[in-house]
Amino acid sequence: MVEQTDIRVVRCGGSKICFSTPILTNDSRFLICASGDSVKVFSTRTEECVHVLHGHANQVTGVALNPANHLQVYSCSLDGTVRLWDFIDGILIKTFTVGYKISSIYVSNKHIGVIFIILPMQSNENGEHFQLVAVRLPSALEQELEARELSAVLSDVSPVPACTAFGQGGDYIASAKGLQLCVYFFRKQKTYRFKLKATDKKGARNAFTCVACHPKDDCIATGHQDGKIRLWRNFNQKKEYTYSTQHWHHNAVSALCFSPEGMHLLSGGVESVLVQWHCKEVNKKNFLPRLGGAIAHICVSPDGQMYSTSHTNNKITIISSFRVSALPHLMIDPRTKALVLNGKPGHLQFYSLERDKQLYSLDIVQQEYIYQAGLDQFEVVKAALDGTASWLATVEQRGSKISSLEFSLKLWSFNEKAQSFELNTTITAPHQNMITAMCFSPAMDTTMLVTVAKDDQFKVWLVSISAAEKQASWSCEHLGSYHGLQPTNCCFSGDGSLLAVSFAEVVTLWSPDTWELLTTLCQPPGTIEDLCFGRLSCSKYLLGTTTKNLLCWNLLTCALEWSTSMDVCVLRTDPLSENVAAFCHNSGKTDLFVFRPSEPRPLFTQKAVCVGRVQRCIFVPREDPLDSCDEWSQWLNRSRLHFLTEQMELLTFSTRAEDERILNSRKELLVDDSVAMTPFYLLLGKHRQQQQEKQTSVPSQAADRAQLPQGCVAIRELLHTPAHVLPPASFLCSVFLNSLLISNTGGRDEKELPEQEVDSEKEEVDSEEEMEMNNGPQGVRTQGSVGEAPPSLSRAEEKELRRLRKTDFSWVTSLTSS
Repeated sequence: MVEQTDIRVVRCGGSKICFSTPILTNDSRFLICASGDSVKVFSTRTEECVHVLHGHANQVTGVALNPANHLQVYSCSLDGTVRLWDFIDGILIKTFTVGYKISSIYVSNKHIGVIFIILPMQSNENGEHFQLVAVRLPSALEQELEARELSAVLSDVSPVPACTAFGQGGDYIASAKGLQLCVYFFRKQKTYRFKLKATDKKGARNAFTCVACHPKDDCIATGHQDGKIRLWRNFNQKKEYTYSTQHWHHNAVSALCFSPEGMHLLSGGVESVLVQWHCKEVNKKNFLPRLGGAIAHICVSPDGQMYSTSHTNNKITIISSFRVSALPHLMIDPRTKALVLNGKPGHLQFYSLERDKQLYSLDIVQQEYIYQAGLDQFEVVKAALDGTASWLATVEQRGSKISSLEFSLKLWSFNEKAQSFELNTTITAPHQNMITAMCFSPAMDTTMLVTVAKDDQFKVWLVSISAAEKQASWSCEHLGSYHGLQPTNCCFSGDGSLLAVSFAEVVTLWSPDTWELLTTLCQPPGTIEDLCFGRLSCSKYLLGTTTKNLLCWNLLTCALEWSTSMDVCVLRTDPLSENVAAFCHNSGKTDLFVFRPSEPRPLFTQKAVCVGRVQRCIFVPREDPLDSCDEWSQWLNRSRLHFLTEQMELLTFSTRAEDERILNSRKELLVDDSVAMTPFYLLLGKHRQQQQEKQTSVPSQAADRAQLPQGCVAIRELLHTPAHVLPPASFLCSVFLNSLLISNTGGRDEKELPEQEVDSEKEEVDSEEEMEMNNGPQGVRTQGSVGEAPPSLSRAEEKELRRLRKTDFSWVTSLTSS
């Protein structure tokens, strides 16, 4: 087995972006959110990912704007550090090491230089009890600092970020856990605690789920498991507190947030509806429904012009004046080079790998998503694209039992004018039981779809075009079965001349021309789960997997070529080579094996590529193939392998040479990568490219001029670095002046330098006088033709000529006069 460390697993997209509440910047231009062990900065206008801030070694649990500088953001992580970033330029400014796992972070305008974080209590060994502490950040100039000055504020608090909030701009902080609400006043340094009963007379569930504080008044809003919202007042006195109750949500309230001026209260839950409550008019409220997923977090921009909702289906929605614009079995769309996978309920999303962004979403179910406990919703369970991406097949299903099962097969044609898929044919109940697999034939002369289902049959669907109406329609061409066994999977050979359908422990091979059963392949006991044909020179092999074995048959001999014992969770072939990738689950982790069917020896192996099982994988063809000659990395030359984990992280493999090439190309860019792709961006890049071409075409005389490499670098760094992250000018002055000094070059004596400088000044004066004389009226030159350049002199000849010019020849006049 070949296992190399030069190939590493890198994250290319995905990650959970709804783990904590995102933030909107003061000017509403950017949205910043935690994404795995990194922080992502999105543009709210273009929805592009502007920056990915890497540095944390574990899950990022929270982000907060720096109250002392609105262009900086704090991030906390389970790695025990708090990092300060310049999110405009994507620069890490400082790292503060706390030394404990941090669950969330809070800041206040009245506590500059102090952050509030939630840590596990030191006496707690199981990590079930947490405390809210204040951390004073050191103000030293070093980039990496230790923050050890901690002071406890509240004990036994909830680690959920939504259960703690600042009030009155930082006068107090409120935290809820279970049935208790705690309010700590900083000026009094006193804590008030309020408790509710587990249930009331009406059977309501009173446990707290989230907290929000009014920015200007003494009012705290709390959400509860029964869907009620309580507004607390007079909580600065233990016995005279009051609260009023509002109720619209029929299930737990998961998020609350006040507007900056306190005029409105926003709430959300599993209903996928954002509710806007009017604080002055209690019974007046507005609704923004159909947001496409249960709401987990809500945030509002400081100017109150933009809202943001995070959803449990890993989607962030940006809302401007209650108008919505969404941010975000693997397939690749040949047209857009985008991944096709499930999106919000009832939709397929087309996801760009290069831009880490959803291109568009296709509504498959075409029904409004309605949440209700115990209500089955239609879901997209299967999807397949043909080789040219002209047709898309989808299966939507609701219910799991035969008595309540509803499903349909939909065929979508690509509209060239609209540049999107349009519904062409809907087939209700295409089988008597649910569909387990389907695939298109790669043959170019016909468009054929095969579906297999739990009704012990497989069906072949063909498209026909009406000559009169010139419209395409689909119909069932053939129905097949094998001894009453239940089919589990199907696949076509690379040229479409063979169809393989697995029935329990038997693999059957069919001819698509006559639908004749050609042969059957048997294997050790175990139900076949996955099938795939070899590619190119290995097209004579058929691969199959069971829960315990990986099998390879030779189609020429119809015999088992080889088999190995492993739990293969995903098997995928590279369409541009003979390589096959097999992800195997072992001891809670997944290993990768890359091999060719012609030999069982793996070309490449890598242990523990991720925790848990790999859900899906796909080979994506490269636009610019690599030219690696190493045996262990050649499998990455033509295609790149992407895979999806249980945590919805999209990962891929990258070589060291590829990383260095990308790094060098980024360094050569004239315009920073964070600049959006706008017409001005393209114009500026083209203009600078023309300037570079002009500079390279300058005559060689310009290359002889004295250059200031150190000064140029210093000036470039000084001009390109944002002013708000630069050191003081007093510190830069000496460094900048030293960088402008010219280093001594060879060919000169150090002792002659002062004399040469004096002589050079006199020579410049003499040369200026001579130029003024030459500019006056003179006769026509007799040497050389008009426009001919004077002969060039060496440095020694120029020096001798200058010496002769300074020589006194007045004695010659005395000889002529005599």
